[in-house]
Amino acid sequence: MTSTPIPEQMTAIILESYDGADALRVVQRPVPRPGPKEVLVKVAAASINPSDLMFILGLYGFKKPTPTVPGFEGSGTVVAVGSGTGLMGRYLAGKRVACVTQQDGLWAEYTTTTVNYALPLDEAVSLEQGAMAVVNPLTAVALIDLAKKAGHQTVINTAAASALGLMLHRLGHQQGIEVVGIVRRPEQVAYLKQQGMTHVLDSSDPDFHRQIRDLCHQRHIHLAFDAVGGELPRQLLDAMPQHSRVTVYGGLSQQPVQVDVGALIFEDKRVDGFWLPPWVGQKNLLQNFLVWRRAQKLMLTTLKTEIRQRYPLAKTPQAVRDYESQMTGGKVLIMPGER
Repeated sequence: MTSTPIPEQMTAIILESYDGADALRVVQRPVPRPGPKEVLVKVAAASINPSDLMFILGLYGFKKPTPTVPGFEGSGTVVAVGSGTGLMGRYLAGKRVACVTQQDGLWAEYTTTTVNYALPLDEAVSLEQGAMAVVNPLTAVALIDLAKKAGHQTVINTAAASALGLMLHRLGHQQGIEVVGIVRRPEQVAYLKQQGMTHVLDSSDPDFHRQIRDLCHQRHIHLAFDAVGGELPRQLLDAMPQHSRVTVYGGLSQQPVQVDVGALIFEDKRVDGFWLPPWVGQKNLLQNFLVWRRAQKLMLTTLKTEIRQRYPLAKTPQAVRDYESQMTGGKVLIMPGER
């Protein structure tokens, strides 16, 4: 089924090898056609996330044969549907959607994704906000839900000045959970305090270990969410009381997680990981629908993402370098429709 004429060729960004932004190229390639249970999306905007940076460096959870189109998350309009999509495919035809894909990605004028990963947008949610509507908002919902179900009143989050860090702070406050922020620079401490965060610590401060230990014991903090990896999870475990846990959901340091074996054995401390796709996959269709509806209602307030810069598709390598150099202060979007 086709809802609008589809061109034969499109502009896309390809990754020639797993060497980061230097391996990105602007090319012309055939517009993909939706296969069984797939839809074709005309891309309006695509976001750049830490997972994209890890992917183009070959550090993500999987690799694709190169050349491949990167970009896990974005938004657009469904312009064609494949076979076997049923009522959902017919409903989505012509609709604005947020989407994610693990096939050829969203740094292109068109992309395909399975019908289950094309999520219809409410009228109040713009395509720009829709391009950032899945990965960070749903991760924030998931992590705060994990904390709430386990009875935690205060948790720690690293990389707290990121878009996701701000969402965790705002959503946690709404749900009655205080989020203590860990950042790497003094100016980020000032920024987060302006955003209403009460406790913010700078991990580069020479007194950081004492500060975080004192705070963890005063506030009885037993759970930390970590987006950095490297030595930070060990520092957090050292600071927290017995029976504590660090849940790692990112690897911004690009370093292996360090852990004190004695803490695991003698203090009942542990490190585990969180990845959004399995969390979504554990829920049935109705549960995921309710989570998505809840996230969209919060997208204009608690889960809103500020945009720092927009780049046309042809300047994607520049956009990636911009995001690499500054991951705080708002998201960087790729806009295929702009020149």
